[in-house]
Amino acid sequence: MKIGFIGLGKLGLPCAEVVAEKGHDVTGYDIVDVQTNKVQFKTAIQECVKDREIVFVAVPTPHDPAYDGRAPTAHLEPKDFSYDIVHSVLKEANEYMNKDQLLVLISTVLPGTVRREFVQHITNTRFVYNPYLIAMGTVAWDMVNPDIVMIGTDDGSATGDAIELVRFYHTIMENNPKYEIGTWDECECIKVFYNTFISTKIGLVNMMQDVAEKQGNINVDKVTEALSNCTKRITSSAYMKAGMGDGGGCHPRDNIALRYMADKLNLGYDLFDAVMNAREKQAKNMAEKLVELAKEHDLPILLNGIAYKPGVPYQDGSYSLLVGHYCHELGRGPMTIDPAIDLGGGMPFRAVVLLAHPTLYVDLTEDSVVVDPWRTHKSNTYKVIHYGNTRESS
Repeated sequence: MKIGFIGLGKLGLPCAEVVAEKGHDVTGYDIVDVQTNKVQFKTAIQECVKDREIVFVAVPTPHDPAYDGRAPTAHLEPKDFSYDIVHSVLKEANEYMNKDQLLVLISTVLPGTVRREFVQHITNTRFVYNPYLIAMGTVAWDMVNPDIVMIGTDDGSATGDAIELVRFYHTIMENNPKYEIGTWDECECIKVFYNTFISTKIGLVNMMQDVAEKQGNINVDKVTEALSNCTKRITSSAYMKAGMGDGGGCHPRDNIALRYMADKLNLGYDLFDAVMNAREKQAKNMAEKLVELAKEHDLPILLNGIAYKPGVPYQDGSYSLLVGHYCHELGRGPMTIDPAIDLGGGMPFRAVVLLAHPTLYVDLTEDSVVVDPWRTHKSNTYKVIHYGNTRESS
């Protein structure tokens, strides 16, 4: 295929060269001269995109240099990436491209950026967002051996543009990656949370290292190797579905105890304060949604399940009750039902229902509303909102 790359820096050049090595006809452009015997270097974007079937935009979205992590940054004001270069390049590429060509942005941006900032520039050609999961130093290998390939379209459907890109990647991939086709926003999300998932993981194991140093009698490798062998829950897909928050008699209290330990050992930081604060704020966000709906529809709130998990009588660490606490604070104290604790029942309920447990324990009137954080419940009788899916609801 005829492929173009705008941006031949640390990301673009290795990618362009590996595509050329796989047998494609590749042109490239950058604002500085680039020495390469694999890519046809062009001195203007117009020349780079001419007659190309797919054009990749691999320009930087830099932070202020003070934010690169080589010096302390936690005290600095949070800032978004700079998108000036992307704006400029997309406008110019669009000027010289047409509907027979596909423009593909691979630069890292925050969720919502493509829809808010970039698509307004794409009027003459077609567009896909396709961020890469690569590491500096191994870019060429990472490009053709990725964990997944993200392809973002306007509505998240597998459009002809998405399929064209998949077919292109079939010609260069050395592994057999899964192709994740979603909205622009979903792919932006996958990319940045992939990176920060790794940061969080490293931060957690290095906290174990600090505890070993401060506490004594601990080899951190013994701890991390044991945990890495826990393939049922930790190094697996378990708990990788958003829904109700962490609960039970162990997890919340362990996090609180580790806050105490971090203070006693004088670690100087506390990851678990952030974990518990996030747990509580997430519960409050859910409560605010319930209260908003209760006011909108003039309905009471019902918590469907108050045990910390279905089928047990234990309320210790119940996330549902934590959500209920915030509903009380917001002036809408909820009703509760849980067959393992209180059968309830009777006539059909008329309520805004939080489906804290995936099984609905009551009959509902047709004017009721179910808020389902598991995104599995469906009904032809009453309204169902799949909490966490702002693309659609059943």
